[in-house]
Order: sequence, then C-alpha cells, then structure tokens
Amino acid sequence: MEFNLVQKIAIYALPVIFAITLHEAAHGYVARHFGDNTAYVLGRVSLNPLRHIDPVGTVLVPLLILIMSSFFGAGGILFGWAKPVPVDFSGLRHPKRDMLWVAAAGPFANLLMALLWALALKFALIAPQNLFTLPLSLMSEAGITINLVLMLLNLLPILPLDGGRIAVSLLPHRLAYSFSRLEPYGFPILLLLVFSNVLGAILNPMVRASIHVIETIFQL
Repeated sequence: MEFNLVQKIAIYALPVIFAITLHEAAHGYVARHFGDNTAYVLGRVSLNPLRHIDPVGTVLVPLLILIMSSFFGAGGILFGWAKPVPVDFSGLRHPKRDMLWVAAAGPFANLLMALLWALALKFALIAPQNLFTLPLSLMSEAGITINLVLMLLNLLPILPLDGGRIAVSLLPHRLAYSFSRLEPYGFPILLLLVFSNVLGAILNPMVRASIHVIETIFQL
C-alpha cells in the first residue's frame, strides 16, 4: 500500500515522538533512582514529550527522511533524537556500575514500547474492522519498527550512544578510560556509517530479525 507524505506523517508522528522522548525520559528516571537529580531538577524526568523534543532531531530529521522516501524512493532508516537528558555520572552512587543501568534504560524503554505497539497491532487485527482499526494497525507497525531501530542503533558500542556507555561500564578501568577518550570521534564515525550505508547494512538484518521475533511471540 502506497502512502503520500501527509499520510506518512500522520502514521509516523506519534510513534516517532514517543519513541524518542520516552527514551530520554527513561534515562533521567533511572539516573534519579541511582542518585543523580540533574535531569529531575531540570524537569526532564517527565512523560511530557514537549520537555524532550529537539526541533532538529525529533521533527526535522525524521520529516526529511519521510520526504526523501515519498518523493525519491529512498531515505534510509527512519531515526531521530531528542534533547539529551543531562546526567552527571559523578553524582551516581556507584558511577561506573550505575552508568550501565542509566544507559540501558533508553533502549529498554524502546523495547517496552515496541511490545506495547505489538499489543496494539494484535488488538487492531482481531477487533471488528472499523474506521479506527486500519490507522491503528499502520501506526502500530510503524511504532514497532521505529522503536526497534532506535533500540538497536543506541546499543551499538559507539560513544556517546548508550551502547558506548554500557561498554565503558563493563570494561576494566584502564580499557574503559582508553575507550572513553574516543567519544569526540563518535558522532563523525556515526555520520560516516550513515552516509556510507554501512549503518543500514548492520541494522537492517537485526531489525528484520527482531520484527520476526515479535511477530512470532504475538502471532501477528
């Protein structure tokens, strides 16, 4: 089924906004749990998307990808980002150990949302067909894919992605320190992976496999 740009925006808007912003809110919530109140004081431990939306990462970049997909038949993986939740790792009770849980909170939130969208899709498929079931099923499919993409992308062991933070937490102190010094090069490395299509080659098989697992679990 082909969709025009307006239809794609209507389908993807809510899944994108919640996938990105709740990912960041989860970081702030877990950081507060482990002793750092930085995000809480700034009002970032919140489920209100308006507190997390980044005009470029949450709106412009996903919109450009949808436009490229609609008009040029290409656009790559739909992704984006929110305003990063500030975390003072030195404020955590056990900085190196607790960093793992703070970093993992974002991808875990995306996994949870993917499962919730799968439940919504299951409901849309078994409910009597009406004006709402088709839009709900399309939005649910988008929500599953977007959340799995963000989860797997953020688990890549590249700083400052969550996977990089997790790696720093797990590595021995000397290796962790050496690895952390690569953080200034993380974003250029990520851009290189995006524009060379290597990122898509890495993520696409993992996303398809994850979707297959969810389809099997929920019998979609």
